[in-house]
Amino acid sequence: MSVRPITIIGHRALEQRTRKVREITEDIRELVADMFETNDAADGAGLAAPQVGSRWRLFVYSCPDASDTLRRGVVINPRLERFGGLELDEETIEGCLSVPGEGYPTARHRGARVHGIDLEGAPVVVEDEGGVLARALQHEVDHLEGSLYIDRLSPARRREALDAVSARGWRSRGLLTWDPRLTSAEDV
Repeated sequence: MSVRPITIIGHRALEQRTRKVREITEDIRELVADMFETNDAADGAGLAAPQVGSRWRLFVYSCPDASDTLRRGVVINPRLERFGGLELDEETIEGCLSVPGEGYPTARHRGARVHGIDLEGAPVVVEDEGGVLARALQHEVDHLEGSLYIDRLSPARRREALDAVSARGWRSRGLLTWDPRLTSAEDV
């Protein structure tokens, strides 16, 4: 297992749709183990394969659900169902390891459920309503579709986020990844 560099907004991998996993190979198992280690090193709630430069349709998560129970796992080939109303709470800030150090109120459905398979190929269903996990499930599946959370912001907030990204100077420095072992997200 190893910590992999995390892709930053502007990296091509974040803009592409992912490919379905047809077979759980040793390479897929290694990718998932590395993703858990990378997510832990970055203190993330979840991490999708494109965030480590891979185009496979899978993500890991490690965050509390609505009852504040830590939930941790992997979902391969997820299919997302959203339920409950779309909510925008100005006090709830959503961030992303691929837009490190930034965070904005983001409208998300109150509940989410994903169906997929685990590393053994067994069916898995992960569901939450009202917790960080519900938000993380939606966020990670967005990554698998080639979308970032800032794409869901209001026009004014999106402009604010893009201005903050420009001010950080990642593009001008040619920075497309960061290493959570060496730098905190706030300092990228």
